[in-house]
Amino acid sequence: MARECTHVAMESTGEYWRPVFNILEANFQVLLVNGHHIKNVPGRKTDTKDAQWIGELLMHGLLRASFIPPIEQRDLRDLIRHRTNFIRERATLVNRVQKVLEGANIKLAAVVSDVMGVSARMILDAIVKGETNPQLMAELASKRLKDKREQLIQALDGKVR
Repeated sequence: MARECTHVAMESTGEYWRPVFNILEANFQVLLVNGHHIKNVPGRKTDTKDAQWIGELLMHGLLRASFIPPIEQRDLRDLIRHRTNFIRERATLVNRVQKVLEGANIKLAAVVSDVMGVSARMILDAIVKGETNPQLMAELASKRLKDKREQLIQALDGKVR
């Protein structure tokens, strides 16, 4: 602020602009500009020349800033994006568990509605601990699955290596 700089312009490149923008936005009017809108003069391209060119355009008021939502909205978007990614990753892991079970000829998904439910997880835990007896594993099922005991015994008759 010693040089009375009030505005900063920067090119948006992937996600690289975000940390710098987050720091600068508290003290400056920050313009994030699309690289296609600030085509440089022909010649050798360098970051220094690009920065000088952006500075020239800023001084002459020739830059059009990209829309950047308020910090609260950006934080909410990030949170939703992370939640969506976690849900997708969880679904991928559940599918991997089902694939491993199918490869061992264990058809648990055909009997239980949720392979990661309480009963199924107790059965999976028993399988991980080395249990191979389908009758003993079927006894781990909750009340609702007890009615499907015979189906569960057939579904758990597999070979885990």
